[in-house]
Amino acid sequence: MKLIDLNREGGIGCSCTLLQIGEINILIDSGLHPKLSGRAAMPDFAKLTGVNVDLLVLTHCHLDHLGTLPVAMREHPHAPCLMSLSSRMIVERMLHNSANVMRRQMAEGQTKDAPLFTHDDIDKIAPRFTGIPFNHPKKFSNGRDEVEITLHPAGHVAGATAVEIRHKHRHIFITGDVLFEDQRVVKGARFPAGHFDTVIMETTRGATERPEGKERINEVTRLIDTINETIQNGGSVLIPVFALGRMQELLAIFHDARRFGKLVEAPIFTSGLGLDLCDYFDEIARKTKHVQFSRSILRDLKTKPLPRKLEPGVDPKQRAIYLISSGMLVENTPSYTLASGLLGHARNVVAFVGYCDPDTPGGKLQASRHGETFLFETIHVKVKIAAKVEKFELSGHADREELLQFAVQTQARSIVLAHGEPEARAWFQRELEARLPGTKVIDPVPGRAYQV
Repeated sequence: MKLIDLNREGGIGCSCTLLQIGEINILIDSGLHPKLSGRAAMPDFAKLTGVNVDLLVLTHCHLDHLGTLPVAMREHPHAPCLMSLSSRMIVERMLHNSANVMRRQMAEGQTKDAPLFTHDDIDKIAPRFTGIPFNHPKKFSNGRDEVEITLHPAGHVAGATAVEIRHKHRHIFITGDVLFEDQRVVKGARFPAGHFDTVIMETTRGATERPEGKERINEVTRLIDTINETIQNGGSVLIPVFALGRMQELLAIFHDARRFGKLVEAPIFTSGLGLDLCDYFDEIARKTKHVQFSRSILRDLKTKPLPRKLEPGVDPKQRAIYLISSGMLVENTPSYTLASGLLGHARNVVAFVGYCDPDTPGGKLQASRHGETFLFETIHVKVKIAAKVEKFELSGHADREELLQFAVQTQARSIVLAHGEPEARAWFQRELEARLPGTKVIDPVPGRAYQV
């Protein structure tokens, strides 16, 4: 098997991997780098010149995995795209949202790059999307060769899948983004045990050791306690969240807490794509067994829409819970603008519940100290940090020890490291080489071809 990582920046960016298995070319994901724009944010599709992609497989619907799917499918017009049934139900909504964002960024002068694709492009490729059930093998042939593909639940977010590929005597397993623990909305990963020839695995939390006492159940309790204390002291809590997955998870947690009298009465503001996706989660829950969510949660919590016009640098003084995107406080998003108003007041809390790239405003804020000046550059606001900035270990990615344990038990001949920053990959490389001395561990250089 030949493998090329098409993520030009390496690390966590735009996930896209070409697998050449026998005479079949498979593209795993086609993401968009969340910190970049235009062609710089795309996979290095130039490496596909002269390559006929036969099949695409989407592991899940986060932007860094699906954000350039229309581009890849436009350039390879005969290739179908496989994904889980749940992902099939939300993939078009996610792509149409991306088209809206790119068009708005250009109109507002945030970028000079033309949108990578249009709504019409999405409509044209939609008939080539195929959702398949978990644990049901599906054969694919291009007329010259054949593979068998089985999708397995990967936790992480609704629809997330690992990909098992069989080709003749070769057995390949791609973890995708994975979480083994059950969440409130999505059950944890259910991976097959046993030997694989090749494993391609995510490494997101390789540089993060979960401190003792920071188990998910304890972190949920600490978050609820923090919200209660903040509201009772006259402040507000901003929880920046990813629209897909994290918002619905937190809403379900708040619903349980409120039902049992554990969460203080306070307005909960939500907005945007995440709120819209609640309808999709409700439908997925009714049609599959892999999501537990009901739109009635919004009614029971009496959620309110975020005011359309947030004024930069101004605290709305609502004594409220704000559950809004982006999860990394990316510029020109509601969470970014609201943070500029809340951060300068000691009564407030900014609570991060997921991964933040160190180079995003969210990552920079977490690295800043209380009392330092923080610059919200795109809205021209400088704030002296007075609010509490808290991080809660509620990541959608598996702890490194769990992922290492899975990889070791596969006894794979080769393991390819993916979706992780250099220090995270380095930890996995050291541990895997120590525990599997006979295994070839590859940390691929972007754009270079590897025989695996």
